[in-house]
Amino acid sequence: MDDSKKGDRDGGGGAPPAFQAAVKALRNSRLRPQIEIDPTPAPQRLAPYAYALEAAVVDGDQDLADGRLVLLHDPAGHDAWHGTFRLVTLVRAELEAEMAADPLLPDVCWSWLTGALQARGLTYGEPSGTVTRASSHYFGGLSERPSASQIEIRASWTPREGLGGVPDTAAHLASWCDLLAQVAGLPPAGPGDASIVTLPQRRGPQSR
Repeated sequence: MDDSKKGDRDGGGGAPPAFQAAVKALRNSRLRPQIEIDPTPAPQRLAPYAYALEAAVVDGDQDLADGRLVLLHDPAGHDAWHGTFRLVTLVRAELEAEMAADPLLPDVCWSWLTGALQARGLTYGEPSGTVTRASSHYFGGLSERPSASQIEIRASWTPREGLGGVPDTAAHLASWCDLLAQVAGLPPAGPGDASIVTLPQRRGPQSR
């Protein structure tokens, strides 16, 4: 694919106006300072138009959590989406061993995703996803490393389209960052979020 067509696919001047507006809102969003976010190459086979961001929750020189958010757009609509836009996400974080052993953890993590969307008054449809726990144990030349556990949330949902068929992507990005912050164990961003429960800060977050 030549560079001009690639630019159209990720929000360039040849993309549909609704997609251009949705991407512009993502690019202009202001986020809490602990979250570093950058554009990243988007998948090319999931939809005619796509735009992707990657983010990390940073404490000094250490990453507490990371993730990826992809905005998909098909102007013709998509039967499975029940709309013309779709948001797809991956969020990952290291866990304390005792937290990883909690049988309710997957349900809690999924509720953080839906709760983050609802807390910002967002309407969405067709949510789906998985919550996965993984443990790593090291042997041989790596045996000095302590065992590690990780939580991974993969999800997608259809944002409600507003005026001109454009979803409020800035608000969806903000809710996604709320999820990242919760998984990373950061305190609530404001006094109105005092009821939010987060994962406790983990020992030895991943070095950058």
